[in-house]
Amino acid sequence: MSVDLTREAARTQGEPDEATLDTPSLPPLPADRFLEREVSWLRFNQRVLELAEDPDLPLLERARFLAIFASNLDEFFMVRVAGLKRRIATGLAVRAASGMHPREVLEAISTTAHDLVERHTSCFRDQVLPTLAKEGIEIVRWSDLDDEEREPLHSMFRERVFPVLTPLAVDPAHPFPYISGLSLNLAVVVRNPNTRQEHFARVKVPPLLPRFTQAAAQRFVPLEDLIAAHLPQLFPGMEVLQHHTFRVTRNEDLEVEEDEAENLLQALERELMRRRFGPPVRLEVEESIDPHVLDLIVRELGVSAEDVYSLPGPLDLTGLHGIADLDRPALKYPSFVPGTHRDLLEVEALEASVFSALRRGDVLLHHPYDSFATSVQAFIEHAAADPLVLAIKQTLYRTSGDSPIVDALIDAAEAGKQVLVLVEIKARFDEQANIKWARKLEQAGVHVVYGLVGLKTHCKLSLVVRQEGDRIRRYTHIGTGNYNPKTARIYEDLGLLTADRTVAEDVTNLFNSLSGYSLNTRYDRLLVAPESMRSGLIDRIAREIRSHEAGRPAYLRFKLNSLVDEAVIDALYRASQAGVPVDLWIRGICALRPGVPGLSETVRVRSILGRFLEHARVFVFGNEGRPEVLIGSADIMHRNLDRRVEALVSLSRPDQCKELIDTFDLAFDDGTSSWHGQPDGTWVRHCRDAEGKPLRDLQMHLINVKQRRARIARAS
Repeated sequence: MSVDLTREAARTQGEPDEATLDTPSLPPLPADRFLEREVSWLRFNQRVLELAEDPDLPLLERARFLAIFASNLDEFFMVRVAGLKRRIATGLAVRAASGMHPREVLEAISTTAHDLVERHTSCFRDQVLPTLAKEGIEIVRWSDLDDEEREPLHSMFRERVFPVLTPLAVDPAHPFPYISGLSLNLAVVVRNPNTRQEHFARVKVPPLLPRFTQAAAQRFVPLEDLIAAHLPQLFPGMEVLQHHTFRVTRNEDLEVEEDEAENLLQALERELMRRRFGPPVRLEVEESIDPHVLDLIVRELGVSAEDVYSLPGPLDLTGLHGIADLDRPALKYPSFVPGTHRDLLEVEALEASVFSALRRGDVLLHHPYDSFATSVQAFIEHAAADPLVLAIKQTLYRTSGDSPIVDALIDAAEAGKQVLVLVEIKARFDEQANIKWARKLEQAGVHVVYGLVGLKTHCKLSLVVRQEGDRIRRYTHIGTGNYNPKTARIYEDLGLLTADRTVAEDVTNLFNSLSGYSLNTRYDRLLVAPESMRSGLIDRIAREIRSHEAGRPAYLRFKLNSLVDEAVIDALYRASQAGVPVDLWIRGICALRPGVPGLSETVRVRSILGRFLEHARVFVFGNEGRPEVLIGSADIMHRNLDRRVEALVSLSRPDQCKELIDTFDLAFDDGTSSWHGQPDGTWVRHCRDAEGKPLRDLQMHLINVKQRRARIARAS
């Protein structure tokens, strides 16, 4: 059999081209082989909700998962739904790879999202809220408070809330006000006692004040209730007849025409200003809202009936993060402090530099189990302070507000080192922060570049050039996650620290492509998007097919956030049709249908969600018994493979390859708690054994393994 999978890489979206998929030895691929990506994303958020519904999880963690579900859905509407609506409005929408027309996709989204939002509300109201109350943590409405509890809130309102409120009237002289995206608002109806005329007004709930106001010890009331109780102070002399809470979600995705932008920084700043005025895509209202008031809001905002989500109050449960942050350790996951990687213990003890540790061999990091501060951060900080270091090159996609990484790069520049930082100022929802970092770095003398026109730079790279005697040695870090010390404590990611010359040469060439006019597209240990990643992965899948047909060991195991790209999915289908075992560990979207007879019988799809956000991307190829393992920044999506600069690096040490393969074995073990993907796109959770006992929590298991190894390493 000859399977020309590389030809399939050319088709990345739209209708499948059957001519490129047919092979003489394998049956044709069915037209309905792709699941709808938007619905698949909603199924991912459903899995988040199922964690909130799980009574075995610590209570405050359940509250946090409710908040995560809400914030996830906000971003989904701001970006995915908004983008779909924009394409339909401009006539640019085409039928999805799933075969669904864009309007059918919107209908499916609306149906699924409405069901999930009702389930989310029910979980909060019927499960988490009463259980919190049993633990002495109460979220109550204003009517539930007695006079003694209300008294300090009256003072608080006068001193902290009233001064920042701005009631906006709606009448012939005052048009309907602009409602900012994700803001919580009160729709107020007042009446003039002299003329008996009724008026509509809007009051914005201040977003910088706590979402839930403390009325007593661990007894909280929604901020909008506090404001509503004091509306007569905002409208003195008027009769307050009604008040209703509502919330608008707007299109907040960015569109910057880089080819036409002389200065990308300035163009992006202008676009950020325009983002505030994107069209509405969702309206959330309390179910008790007066129909006439709802009609007014719907008409003024121009939203359709299916865009309205009528819910029991309180709205905006993203505020539950504040409740989850309460100091109640018994109601949270057990405390966990990341440990220093065993190969870097000498560095932590200041007995050696990180560079001497890397000269002994590559270090494979697994965050947050391995400390980011004593590995990646220490690598950059040591480079900044080391007088032998001549240059540092770094990509920054997202980082924290008080980033020690940025501080170290500034220190290095001020010490006279050559420092190049590629800041991706188009990182979604971090654009403003990254613009600030870019300007701060430039002011310190850092060479700041913004990557390639038309491409986001998403790869996670750091390169250090050091003078060692009469030679130059280069050290690199390649990761799966951002250089962000805060998210490194809650995101599961991998990183490779190495002094390998081949990797250093590859990374140097990639930086030269990003900062200059290099046209190099050849790499030895890297796969780089958009040049070679899709074709490189498909070539390796084809190799596994050939190995399997020759009777040699062959298998495929991918760990991803999302699997969407049709060309790669078709290659995986072909591998399964040929009999190659395929394991897919997917956190979020999966457009592949597993377990379909004649198409994907050998494919298993698993999803693991929990305390940490599974974020690492890993690709394992059986390679005839000599496994090839790659890690890096790319998911298998069109944007990653076609519109972003991404990098995967192959691991060279067999023991490190085995470590990741062993983790796959655990993830797919029947004794590990996980969700199993089904052919129809639904997911079934397996979290208990036949006797009803909880299955292994993979993340807790890895915590225990890392802690046990750390104790052994420190004792040796």
